[in-house]
Amino acid sequence: MNVHLVDGTYELFRHYYAVPKARDAQGREIAAVRGVVGSILGMINGGATHVGVATDHVIESFRNDLFAGYKTGEGLPPDLWAQFPLAEVALRALGIVVWPMVTFEADDALATAASRFADEVDQVVILSPDKDLAQCVNGERVVMYDRLRKKEYNEDGVRLKFGVSPASIPDYLALVGDNADGYPGIPGWGAKSAATMLAQFGSIEAFPADVASWPATLRQRARLAEALRAAAMEAQLYKQLATLRRDVPLTEGLADLEWRGARRKDYTVLCRDLGLTSLIERPMRWIPG
Repeated sequence: MNVHLVDGTYELFRHYYAVPKARDAQGREIAAVRGVVGSILGMINGGATHVGVATDHVIESFRNDLFAGYKTGEGLPPDLWAQFPLAEVALRALGIVVWPMVTFEADDALATAASRFADEVDQVVILSPDKDLAQCVNGERVVMYDRLRKKEYNEDGVRLKFGVSPASIPDYLALVGDNADGYPGIPGWGAKSAATMLAQFGSIEAFPADVASWPATLRQRARLAEALRAAAMEAQLYKQLATLRRDVPLTEGLADLEWRGARRKDYTVLCRDLGLTSLIERPMRWIPG
């Protein structure tokens, strides 16, 4: 038995930019909602049995309190943002467990769920291309799947892609930065230098103080060491920002994630209200409600 954990925020963005715009009778943009619901239905009809979806109910999180430059909702298209609550309601009506994050981020919920359920199932599949989530990958037991590129990443796949183990991903991102999340990394450090060091030493804290002990293949070792020394506090902060939390208070257990059917009345009424008539008959099972 597998558990599928879906990055709902990514899915909403993906469909918003990939499908033609569409509005309901009230003038609300709903194309991304339609795309997400249809996509989840496709997973279920294709055999997914246990599904959870995490969303960023608000964009800001506890990380904004740690770093002023962390990502915000500034510049987010209003007609995309307005579809987040609609998608959450629609997925619940479909019978899907939804985790709308406020203090934490959707990625934290996915990391928590992956950690919680890994020992209870054959495999946890995290459906997202977000590089932050690569730190959750564990052998073949917890994998990532990029639905757009139809590519799965197990632990060997993460090493091939980033040059480091999943456990070193927060250190890697701390060094190279993450433009999507708004922190810049350490000046002079790039993907190759970060991967070279982390592949050998595992974490920033384990880097030897003696630069002569650093890999001889690493160019400009002294300059890189000085840059890291000068920004040691920033590196630790960026690593904290990149480290996903696994203590999000999710109330659902594995049994709650089993899809038993759409709530007939709620789902049918909502689909009609939103103009999603093409999706009304797609659920294979129904439950009262």
